[in-house]
Amino acid sequence: MLVRSRVLRRWIIVIDATILGVMSAVKPPEYDDTNLALGAVDRADPTYLHEQVAAEIRRAIADGEAGPGERVPQAKDLAAVLGVNTNTVLRALRMLRDEGLLEMGRGRAIVVAGTPERGAIVTKMKELLELGRRSGYRREELVEMFQTLPG
Repeated sequence: MLVRSRVLRRWIIVIDATILGVMSAVKPPEYDDTNLALGAVDRADPTYLHEQVAAEIRRAIADGEAGPGERVPQAKDLAAVLGVNTNTVLRALRMLRDEGLLEMGRGRAIVVAGTPERGAIVTKMKELLELGRRSGYRREELVEMFQTLPG
């Protein structure tokens, strides 16, 4: 019985060590390596979840919680804090990247690249391009029209 007890204790120690080794890399949901204070998403709101997440990050940057050059937590950490799927956060981050607000790449940190004002301008320019395309203008024609504007 004594031998069996020692073997059992060794297995428990090995299992505990394995759990600690695996779980130590996992960050708790309240983990946040920046000062971003993100609000929860509203699942009753008809706005898509990824748009709500993007709006929360955009708001946090506009409020000065993260400035250009500062890091944003990883998508999995943001997802845990916001209570959404990681793919939802990744979609929001891609939106913000396309607006010029964030820089991100595979295996790299997510960094604030611009200001909310720059993001708003990029969004308006995309809307202008879309309007021009629907009206039959090519991109080059729109650029030429823009360059001839006074100011």
